[in-house]
Amino acid sequence: MPDLSGFHHVKLPVADLERSRGWYTSVLGLGVDIEFTEDGVVKGLALSDPGHTLALALRHDPERAAAVAGFDFLALAVPTRDDVEVWRLRLDELGQPHGGVVTGHRGGSVLVGLHDPDGIEIRLYAD
Repeated sequence: MPDLSGFHHVKLPVADLERSRGWYTSVLGLGVDIEFTEDGVVKGLALSDPGHTLALALRHDPERAAAVAGFDFLALAVPTRDDVEVWRLRLDELGQPHGGVVTGHRGGSVLVGLHDPDGIEIRLYAD
């Protein structure tokens, strides 16, 4: 069987692309790599972290964004358990609500309860 080597990117539906652009760039520190334009209107974005180790796409799709609100299908890896605490402090400084840091299934640290503007929960994990 041929090998798989990880995720190329994850695409999330959003109701308001500009609002989500602002949140993902200011809160998570991602940068915009590509804007996807259809009929002269930006309909999607490709984002990445400064080291280009994480690729995330946002797609304007209000109906699907509403349908997945509250679901936690995105868990981002954080290098160390101490870094999860650094993220908690950063989010607190930004006034971003979250559920705090809990112990993960493998004994690591997990920041839970962080929601993007559409209510999609994003967790930050360090094993």
